[in-house]
Amino acid sequence: MQLDLFYEISQPPQLHRSEADAFEQTLNEIALADRLGFGCAWLVEHHFMRGYSHSSKPDLVLAAASQRTCNIRLGLGVTPLPYHHPIHVAERAATLDILSKGRFELGIGRGFSPQEYTAFGADMRHSRTLTAESLAILQLAFSRHPVTFHGEHYHLDALDILPYSIQQPHPPIWTAAVSPDTFIWAAQEQLGMLAGPFKPWMMVKQDIRHYLDAWQGAAAPRAGMTVGILCLPDGKRAKALAKDALVWFYQQLFATTLPVLEKLYPSYEHFHDLGKFRNLLKLGINMTMLETFGMVVVGSPAECIEKLQKYREAGVTNLLCAIGAGALDTGIIQESMQCIASEVMPALQD
Repeated sequence: MQLDLFYEISQPPQLHRSEADAFEQTLNEIALADRLGFGCAWLVEHHFMRGYSHSSKPDLVLAAASQRTCNIRLGLGVTPLPYHHPIHVAERAATLDILSKGRFELGIGRGFSPQEYTAFGADMRHSRTLTAESLAILQLAFSRHPVTFHGEHYHLDALDILPYSIQQPHPPIWTAAVSPDTFIWAAQEQLGMLAGPFKPWMMVKQDIRHYLDAWQGAAAPRAGMTVGILCLPDGKRAKALAKDALVWFYQQLFATTLPVLEKLYPSYEHFHDLGKFRNLLKLGINMTMLETFGMVVVGSPAECIEKLQKYREAGVTNLLCAIGAGALDTGIIQESMQCIASEVMPALQD
């Protein structure tokens, strides 16, 4: 199981840092991750989510990171296709692949924010068909041949989409997955799968099993799972720090998803099916709940290794460590990264 990093670029008010500091610290941490041997650094794309995520143009951050690193792969995790023209996505992806010398990973998704859909003029009712058409155009764009496509939403005639990516036939493509149908679709399309921290582990575990069962490609399946993590030599210190820092992060996360959980938006009905979990969120979020549902891993190296084994045993190939999740100073984050690299990573890569 490969250990990656996952960033929302949060801006917790209790840290009293500028946005410039937040971006610089993220880039410094990615450079450290490169030296420590982490596999990939993933940056999310969100808009209008003050505090929780200021990562609205992750491709620009990844472009900067590509010039500070040598080995770590760099991933968009993910870009919401329904409100991005697929030609723009293909051009950005190929450019990032060139700048990183072939280290780019492309994550796609439908997005989940009604506010984002409204602001960018997209219709949530068509999220699945928009995503499917965009993926088809992306795959054609990477073919190095003029692209002609006529669908429900897009019409293209003999367009030479430039530049061309270094990786052939294209950078690895992943999709965010929350709804059970998306896990099956990902397997059918032979895409890597990225499960976010929206659902309890016991539900995601079943989804991963369905993904693996449906996989029929010649290449090996790629199953990614995101967890909040804080690993320090002193497990008690890690738990004391995480109690407030990680809880704050998940409070912000679920505040952004509750509108979708509460309302039956077309093609997002599964969010409503979370049922009991949705009701628990209303009672308040605490570390006990987050740890019980497998959304966070906190403790000493030995404790973290024990807790992380279940993800590897379930078929997770890429563990996306939300190392900066919460109101944690970059010094603590870097200490945790070094602890993970020296103590945890070797045990999970055997």
